[in-house]
Amino acid sequence: MSLLKCENLSLGYDGTAVLRELNFSVEAGERLCVIGENGSGKSTLLRGLLGLTPPLGGILRKSPGFRARETGYLPQESAVQRDFPAAVFEVVLSGRQNRRGLRPFYTKKDKAAASEALGMLDMADMGKSCFRELSGGQRRRVLLARALCAAEKFLLLDEPAAGLDPIVQGELYRLLDSINREKGIMIIMVSHDIEGAVKFTEARAGKILHLAGKQLFFGSAGEYRESEPGRRFMDGRQ
Repeated sequence: MSLLKCENLSLGYDGTAVLRELNFSVEAGERLCVIGENGSGKSTLLRGLLGLTPPLGGILRKSPGFRARETGYLPQESAVQRDFPAAVFEVVLSGRQNRRGLRPFYTKKDKAAASEALGMLDMADMGKSCFRELSGGQRRRVLLARALCAAEKFLLLDEPAAGLDPIVQGELYRLLDSINREKGIMIIMVSHDIEGAVKFTEARAGKILHLAGKQLFFGSAGEYRESEPGRRFMDGRQ
């Protein structure tokens, strides 16, 4: 059974559709890369999957195993995030906030999860560092660790490689590949890095979803390379 399934789904704001005619599904442990140009509706889709933007039409089916409180979400970085005056460990630990319920304090389990997430990203020794003093690549790692701290089975990433140099981008994709393979966490990733996204998807038989206000393509990375939108879009960026 698919964890997520969209059937003729439309999403938008104030009654105006940004996305139309979405028909795709995502299985447990799978990886899906969502690509498209600016304004194509990629971030709107993530907000819809998180339940932050209600459907304007069609159906969004979620299995009982897909719970928002167990989903890690990495939004695009903002100026507020860059200047956040907190220690790295505190930022990562805040990923457990939705699990606290009425409890006023984080538990030992929460703190252990934060430490594990930092360790997975090779940042175990930086827990006391000030977040706003980190480099761009380090900040993205910390925010990814925060998302991992929240995630049980699902990780939604909005432009995780944006603003990173090619070397750091490569390291990020390797980290995500390891997380998907070793933890079995489903990854849905929005990206402008078309070539990198396609290669990341190919590595484990994932899927590509190409948006342009509607669904232009959904299928394997190999099929995307041979498709009309795939050839046109990738050739224009190589």
